Amino acid sequence: MRLSQFPITTSKETPADAEIISHQLMLRAGLIRRLSSGLFTWMPLGLRVLQRVQTIVREEMERAGAVELLMPSIQPAELWEESGRWSKMGPQMLKMRDRHDRDFCYGPTHEEVICHHVRQDLKSYKQLPVNYFQIQTKFRDEIRPRFGVMRSREFLMKDAYSFHIDQPSLEATYLAMREAYTRIFDRIGVDFRVVQADSGDIGGSRSEEFHVLANAGEDELAVARDGQFAANVEAAATLPPEAARPAPASAMQQVETPHCKTIEQVSNHLGLSPKQCVKTLLVMGRNDKPLALVIRGDHTLNEIKAAKHPLVRDPLTLIDESAARATVGAGFGSVGPVGLSLPVIVDHAAAALADFACGANADGMHLIHVNWGRDLPEPEVADLRTIRDGDPSPTGEGPVQLVRGIEVGHIFQLGRKYTEAMNVTVLDADGREVHPEMGCYGIGVSRIVAACIEQCADDKGIVWPASIAPFSVVIAPIGGKKSDRPIHRATELYEALLERGINVVLDDRNLRPGVMFADQELIGIPHRIVVGDRGLDRDVLEYKARDAADATEIANTIDAVLAAISD
Repeated sequence: MRLSQFPITTSKETPADAEIISHQLMLRAGLIRRLSSGLFTWMPLGLRVLQRVQTIVREEMERAGAVELLMPSIQPAELWEESGRWSKMGPQMLKMRDRHDRDFCYGPTHEEVICHHVRQDLKSYKQLPVNYFQIQTKFRDEIRPRFGVMRSREFLMKDAYSFHIDQPSLEATYLAMREAYTRIFDRIGVDFRVVQADSGDIGGSRSEEFHVLANAGEDELAVARDGQFAANVEAAATLPPEAARPAPASAMQQVETPHCKTIEQVSNHLGLSPKQCVKTLLVMGRNDKPLALVIRGDHTLNEIKAAKHPLVRDPLTLIDESAARATVGAGFGSVGPVGLSLPVIVDHAAAALADFACGANADGMHLIHVNWGRDLPEPEVADLRTIRDGDPSPTGEGPVQLVRGIEVGHIFQLGRKYTEAMNVTVLDADGREVHPEMGCYGIGVSRIVAACIEQCADDKGIVWPASIAPFSVVIAPIGGKKSDRPIHRATELYEALLERGINVVLDDRNLRPGVMFADQELIGIPHRIVVGDRGLDRDVLEYKARDAADATEIANTIDAVLAAISD
């Protein structure tokens, strides 16, 4: 490729509406162009990167035994009605009607479609397991698209779906997909973690996310400092305190706390640490009646964990203040667990407290020196809080640290959730109709591009991992206005590298060296070979790696060039 024939439009200015590094650099380097909110055109340079990511993903999926197909992006409503998700997906789903007044959607995912095809084509356990994948455009109508392609409405995704006669077969493919994903991100060359995750709206019994570590990540991860444990904070378990609960030291006492509604206000007024207070939240139960959740004052309720408790409505629904007053006789800030005539579920950290403070269920009043088993019943205990930096790892691998991650992949064991809803059946070895087990496995192909930039960039621009760079090597002749020698030698080197299958580009735009080099560094080409008259006089070339501080001289031979770019 010659850059004189390749449309490159770079910019020195940082776009005002680009909030994070990847969005800024993708626009400045001319990788993408905005069409509308959350909609981007992939320009030729960006498309080369996207295609290289796709190649790695496709190769590893096929290596793992998955078979590629391509399903329609427009899907009929009746399939989503079968699964029960037509209304559940809400406004994220872009819905439309055709000229015959039939309802369709632009597919945000393809569980329903693949189930429809499988129930038509697969009839026997002998045809299982099978794993289909596609790389295709998805659309989710984000309420606030932002961060460029990181959270856009239209995006490129690899999604795969496997079907199995039993759970052991599903487990085997799940692990094979986990290994394939690990190889994908290893090949791409990014620092990533595999973390335990909540299955969310997709559902299923087990799921893990793949996160590229970056400061701009929207997800917070808990990672063991001394081990392999990693989990999204939404799903990370917390351990009960090891020490036994202290014995009561004082009698319970009611005290006035005027104008104190927050834990900070209450603890300051009482002269206590927030760790010695509890906060009580009133939520709706699955029986449509309220119940109380109690956590330590310095902790945060984990809504996802709470909603998984068998007594709590999913999704978690807090009652409003008027309902709180009708239930316990006090407004927010004064609610407490003592004397409540409704179920109380207590986080194990709060359950380990003695002589704690809590709301007295009377406005402007609190109780101090409250003790479980004496002033109120021994509690029903559950893991309700969000893990924090420094908490012990649930696997015993030392304390955890919180880091930011960009989710780029997610794998699920769905079980029979969709095959039962959509009546997908096969005959088992005894001739009985059974619903197969199902797994699904997604990778955000376009998001990977942005995640790599977030992790691999400097003050000059993008620093691509070599595996996905738009070009691996740039040959840069300088001084072309004074002599033809640099362009002639550069062309010879360019053609020699092409013959060897190297992803090389010749920068024959005849620009000033400073402008030329700034473009190349902004774009992020890993290797640069400079050909100039002065070097040719001494039979040397200048070589610089994109991530190196300084250039070095190498011999003016193709072997020297190959040795330099292979280091």
